[in-house]
Amino acid sequence: MLKQRILTAVFLVPLALAGLFLLEGGAFALFTGLVVLLAAWEWTNLAALSRLSTRLAGTAGLGGAMLLLWLGDGAQATGLLWLGAAAWLANLYWVTHYPARQGQWATPARRLALGLVVLLPCWAGFNSLRASGAEWLLFVLLLVWLADTGAYFAGRAFGRRKLAPAVSPGKTWEGVAGGVLATLALSLCYAVWLSLGLGETLGLMLATVLVTLVSVLGDLFESMLKRTRGIKDSGVLLPGHGGVMDRIDSLTAAIPVFALLRVWL
Repeated sequence: MLKQRILTAVFLVPLALAGLFLLEGGAFALFTGLVVLLAAWEWTNLAALSRLSTRLAGTAGLGGAMLLLWLGDGAQATGLLWLGAAAWLANLYWVTHYPARQGQWATPARRLALGLVVLLPCWAGFNSLRASGAEWLLFVLLLVWLADTGAYFAGRAFGRRKLAPAVSPGKTWEGVAGGVLATLALSLCYAVWLSLGLGETLGLMLATVLVTLVSVLGDLFESMLKRTRGIKDSGVLLPGHGGVMDRIDSLTAAIPVFALLRVWL
């Protein structure tokens, strides 16, 4: 398993970085759109769709929506980002009330609809951040990685109080605190790099805390879907790593929220 993880990472990391930071405009939208479509294919499984034709139709539906948005010059639409933010407020309610409120969203059709309001705003957020400059796209990617890394080490060292035992028993509040501290350090480094003033720095730190917490919610939400579906990984596309959704679950929440906040930074 470790060998598989390393080989997959060695192949995918340079490809992902090249696509995210060397491509622009339509090429970037196509690259991120393909990633989102792979995630959509896995989401159809999370939605408990079993027939191949149904899963293909669900994936194609999301692809068609992205194409229409791009042709209509709406690939960076602020309205989509607000839709994503509203969706994550609803997701927060369902995660914190799992499994008591499971009946409100657990039908295949509703789970499929959730995929639409999670993945489309994520794609729009990617395009919005890339258009505003690669430094902010890099920031949110580093934020998610550091939040996960900080939470892992802090949770192992100090974890006592469970964050959401019904959804993900391994996560703790101490881990969340470790992730927040790691991302706050990132925000201070960015403030120095970009020569931000005091007010701008405080604004960035506040946004960092919020987006870090939202990224944790993205992880928990996918864990909730997998637990309901009775599966360990969202897919098998990435040997040793599970599926695409397993790698971008935190990003699906962090990207649209940070793209909204970036306007005020």
